[in-house]
Amino acid sequence: MAFGRTVFIGNPAANNGAGAADIAALESLAQASAASFSSLEFIRTAGPGDAAARARAVEADLVVAVGGDGTIHEVVSGLMERPPADRASLGVIPCGNGNDFARTLGMPVGVAQAFPALLAAEERPLDVGLCNGVPFMQTLSFGLDAAIALGTHDRRARTGQTGTSLFVSEGIEQLLHHRDEYAFEAAFDGMAERGRMMMFAVQNGRTYGGGFDICPEAEPSDGMLDICYASAPLGLVPALLLFLRAKGGNHVGSRKMTFHRVRALDVAFDPSPPAQIDGERIESPRYRVHIEPAALSVLFARR
Repeated sequence: MAFGRTVFIGNPAANNGAGAADIAALESLAQASAASFSSLEFIRTAGPGDAAARARAVEADLVVAVGGDGTIHEVVSGLMERPPADRASLGVIPCGNGNDFARTLGMPVGVAQAFPALLAAEERPLDVGLCNGVPFMQTLSFGLDAAIALGTHDRRARTGQTGTSLFVSEGIEQLLHHRDEYAFEAAFDGMAERGRMMMFAVQNGRTYGGGFDICPEAEPSDGMLDICYASAPLGLVPALLLFLRAKGGNHVGSRKMTFHRVRALDVAFDPSPPAQIDGERIESPRYRVHIEPAALSVLFARR
């Protein structure tokens, strides 16, 4: 397809610092295909928050996030601050660790594979989740799964691990030492529910944690959020088996798992659990979540 004004926003620090080389390779490929774009611009982010600020300010028809889920989260945050009629379309060149939103889009990982897929992509409207006003494209979670996602930042820096193995290693560590329980009070589309949970996920796309199929029925353009939580208490062996089964979506039949599909969620926890939104930390005494249907136009890889 032909593209209008296109801006690539890349994170040089993504993927343990390999992002800089990825951006340079992408710039070479894009310049060689310059006829596919009415104009091209490359922006390298300088630190946290910069991608959001650049996406908010840029005048473009297409903004392409180059990096991992954190970079995408920032770019989307910036785009969503613009009026709906003035939002650029979103593209993704995945160069991070989890790459779960890229998985939703069918985009291959790595510049050499993703750039040709971007050139051949098709544009579709996509829902955006909002939690206390903060947008998310893929995942919002609380408790054990959030602790795992947040813990991967330190583990990646210490060990250099990437991808699914990074999340599996951190998951086992958390399961061994931090199977904490949290009481919750929630309203699922206004229907009250109380319980105790160990993990609680709110999904726009199916996967989190580098491909764990946590909500296999999630569809990011159906105007709904898919929610699942694991009831506490849960011993080490059952928790470990549930964790491993979730990689392939085989946890769905467990009596410990509860699933909902909603347009809005209001939830509070006691005590306050770890919480993440597209891999970034979020903290609040109460979380008000809803879906904004067809809020962004997004480029999907053609099948």
